[in-house]
Amino acid sequence: MKSLKKAIALACIGAGMLVSTLDAAAWGAKGHDITCSIAEKHLSRKARKAVDRIFEGKSMVYWSSWMDNASHTPELSYTSTWHYKNIDADEEYDTAVLNENGDVVTALNAQIAALKSGTLNPEAEALALKMVVHLMGDLHCPMHMAHKSDRGGNRWQIQYFNNGKNLHSIWDSDLIESAHKWTFSEWTDQIDRVDRKTIKAIQEGNPYEWGRETFATTIGVYDATPVGSKLSYDYVEYARPILEQQLLRGGLRLAAVLNDIFK
Repeated sequence: MKSLKKAIALACIGAGMLVSTLDAAAWGAKGHDITCSIAEKHLSRKARKAVDRIFEGKSMVYWSSWMDNASHTPELSYTSTWHYKNIDADEEYDTAVLNENGDVVTALNAQIAALKSGTLNPEAEALALKMVVHLMGDLHCPMHMAHKSDRGGNRWQIQYFNNGKNLHSIWDSDLIESAHKWTFSEWTDQIDRVDRKTIKAIQEGNPYEWGRETFATTIGVYDATPVGSKLSYDYVEYARPILEQQLLRGGLRLAAVLNDIFK
């Protein structure tokens, strides 16, 4: 009986960890890699030198998904809500009740300010940069500006190529893999082809405004994907330009933020 109770307890803990992980994870590893790969192409000389120094020669791509795992460690569990800003259907972006434990917008602004202060020791500076590198990707993932009531789309059940899925998970990884069978570097090469005027327009603004923009995109995703939808090739074609747009925006804006910090 004790063994049975122990097994049940472990199963419950495991289920709780799974739900928590789903709530926190944004773009899968490839999405974060694409964001950072694009950003690296647009760093100023000073910013590139600073990133190399802080990361001790490792690239932003190397650290792109680090925070998804780190947020589940005891030391960084306080960052578990920093990956998203969930807003219910009856709320507006500008007036939604803030999570007292923080969200992706407030966390980004805080870490950017900390890096700009120039007062961080090397360990704290590296931590803040890792967070900015990751959270800029999260900010542009549609289901990280999703409803609180369905846990960011985790409880929004659909069928994806006849497999039971939830809306959050397919936007994290499935759609990226279905849209193009590319490596992260191939994604970068294919979608980072806009002119300087377009780049400048995309980079204007700040995390708060970019979050509002992602929220508007998310509303469209919900409208296009009712609960119980049976999704296939036509949905992939609907999602493809949104994915390309959001990944490009995230990468170019990450570069702009870092160029401003390390100017």
